[in-house]
Amino acid sequence: MEPTTTIRDHLENYLKREQMSISFFSEASGINSGTLSNILNKNRPIAMQQLDRITSAMKLEEGHFYELYIDECFVHATPDWRRLGPFLHRCAELDKLNCIEEVIQLMMDNLSYIPLLFDLAEEFYQEGRFKPAILLYETIAESEKMQHSERLALCQYRLFKLGLTNDQQRNLIIAAKFEYYVDRLDERYQLDALNELINAFGALHRWSKVQELSEKLKVKATIHYELNGRRKQEETKRPIVFYILYSDLAAGSACYHLKDYDSALKYVSLYADNSWVKDPDQDEILVMTQFQEWAEANRYIYQLMAGQFEVLPSYLEYISTKENEIFPALCDIVTAANRYGENIDYVLEQYQSYFTYQEQSNRIGKVSKQVTDDRYLRLLADLGAYYLKKDEYHKGLGFVLDSLRFSIEISSGRGMLRGIGLFEQYRDYATDTAKQQYKMIISEVQKLNEEKVGFADSYM
Repeated sequence: MEPTTTIRDHLENYLKREQMSISFFSEASGINSGTLSNILNKNRPIAMQQLDRITSAMKLEEGHFYELYIDECFVHATPDWRRLGPFLHRCAELDKLNCIEEVIQLMMDNLSYIPLLFDLAEEFYQEGRFKPAILLYETIAESEKMQHSERLALCQYRLFKLGLTNDQQRNLIIAAKFEYYVDRLDERYQLDALNELINAFGALHRWSKVQELSEKLKVKATIHYELNGRRKQEETKRPIVFYILYSDLAAGSACYHLKDYDSALKYVSLYADNSWVKDPDQDEILVMTQFQEWAEANRYIYQLMAGQFEVLPSYLEYISTKENEIFPALCDIVTAANRYGENIDYVLEQYQSYFTYQEQSNRIGKVSKQVTDDRYLRLLADLGAYYLKKDEYHKGLGFVLDSLRFSIEISSGRGMLRGIGLFEQYRDYATDTAKQQYKMIISEVQKLNEEKVGFADSYM
């Protein structure tokens, strides 16, 4: 069915209303007058660049005619990539996601467009245009869900990376879905994908999954290094030695959280040792240095967690010159103090500026936001527990309420349960103000729970 009003109709009405000749509009728009005549007489289709010039000359908002353009050029005419490609580019630039979604649904009737759409999605991804890229990746993944292609796996990898937020419940669903595809990825993406999956599951406290993925990363990275050395490392974010050492660090971290400190210390000795690295270059030396620092710090932490608090002064001296190590150290020191009933007031007074949320980084890059979120939540709850045990109820309940607020922000069910448990345990010591704040937080928890049930149902 033909549209009642076409872009040509709008242009003709504009020329009549403004009493403007084709030649005058040609000058205003920069379009050849003969070309304009042919467009008005339906002798030639409107190209994307011409549409934007016509819109500008008519003094209309950019993209004003895009919905009509879809109807005229892609619904009632055979889609042509020479127009489709530029149109999708312009829609991405103008953030007209509804137009992109409408067009790509039309294109799915012709599977020959999938490689072109995938290349465009990759282009958007590299340019940082993530919203239109997600639309394309989702459509391609849906169209190829019965295939076992590398393209499908890469779409799922991109969706995994772009889908991670500060919402832990959502992250769990996204990570679990992507894990199914990681082995299908082209080899050049697998090491980074496994590294990112480990971080995601670690932030979610899925330690058995961290152990499983760490072993897989160790095998793949070691084989790659033995076969290629540092060749092809431009295909990964970091030198290959990073992934080998990181697999041991992640496995050790999992053992630590599972309270298997002897095994955790054995892994420390593995990532502290870099004697096997052949003629390291500067990038590899940087990585090796960072892992040796982590090894030294983690030895202290694992000893503390085993109850050996005599090492605390040495640990504090160690981190005093390493700004990037203070926040993670503080998180673990408070946890250990709670476990063994140690007084660490002097430590908390010295480092109280680290009680506020800050992005973390180290010698070799930024720390995953999901990991930092998890550590910060643990710090808030542990500080609350520490001060409550010392009968400093006002301060302790303040940290508990802060932990609950942050739990809601990152949708951490574990954090909410712990915060609620702590507050209820010490409710009798709470002020009326604290109780009112708690009541408001609980209503937010209930609302969030209802939303998450709906999200999970829609995702299945």
